[in-house]
Amino acid sequence: MAQLKNSVDSYGWLSIALHWLMALTIFGLFGLGLYMVELTYYDAWYKGSLDLHKSIGIILALVWIARVIWRISNTTPQDLGDKKWEHQVAHLVHLLLYLLMLALFVSGYLISTADGRAIEVFGWFEIPASLMMDNQEDIAGVIHWGLAWSLMGLVALHALAAVKHHVVDKDRTLVRMLKSH
Repeated sequence: MAQLKNSVDSYGWLSIALHWLMALTIFGLFGLGLYMVELTYYDAWYKGSLDLHKSIGIILALVWIARVIWRISNTTPQDLGDKKWEHQVAHLVHLLLYLLMLALFVSGYLISTADGRAIEVFGWFEIPASLMMDNQEDIAGVIHWGLAWSLMGLVALHALAAVKHHVVDKDRTLVRMLKSH
């Protein structure tokens, strides 16, 4: 039977679900972002794609907060294998993934609120604009673009490491993020 919480041996179903929900959402937002930057103001889906990207980004930020709280308040399964340097690199990559996501949320917020308007999230609620500076949209846009590509690069490294653990090391690192015990 699947367990809700993590144990020293495996991740619980909530951690697994949050991991994959966020991963798929991030890939979707990245793809939508690549599509959006090619649109002009006169394209039919220009405003709709921006609104969708912003709304999903805000929801993802809220899920990120929940995931961080869950991670801090929950057991972390013990590292597999005996390579201390590998465990340190894995922990550093995880920390960088979380920090890159946070920086993406902040830079996206700064792009979206540069004109002083709140971000409307699917018509459910609004996130008010609170910080305004010269060239905010342009500066935050460049930063957001660089962070998005950096996140994708780090995600690729993360995925390759998981495959390496599965294929080369033949340990349960990948399997325990796919199913709970």
